[in-house]
Amino acid sequence: MMTVSSIENGIVLDHIAAGRGMDLYKALGLDELSCLVAVITNAYSKKMGRKDIIKIDAEIDLNLDIIGYFDPNITVNIIKDGVNTKKPKIEPPERIENIIRCKNPRCITTVEQELPHVFKLTDRENMVYRCIYCESKAK
Repeated sequence: MMTVSSIENGIVLDHIAAGRGMDLYKALGLDELSCLVAVITNAYSKKMGRKDIIKIDAEIDLNLDIIGYFDPNITVNIIKDGVNTKKPKIEPPERIENIIRCKNPRCITTVEQELPHVFKLTDRENMVYRCIYCESKAK
């Protein structure tokens, strides 16, 4: 059995769908941090079977919209002095910008490179996002 130590001050992202931890790691820009970041994949979970976990050994500002887009069921634990002090409620954002790119080759964002890639939540129940320019479905 592998052991990853607890953190004194930082953030633990828990209940990430198995296999999605590295995608979230990159989307949040955690590869640019100079602090210790542990990505645990395929951890055993009673609730999920398998899950990924990300531990960040520093207090940083996370983009909760990115987490909400990936999966609003991800648990964000803020750790201070070894104690879980806060669990912000994660919601799917109504609008996301430059988190994903429009895949439609006819979209204006393909021609106009400087335009931001903006998607709006059009179906909350099924987590469907659509490009605001061409209405193409994301995800």
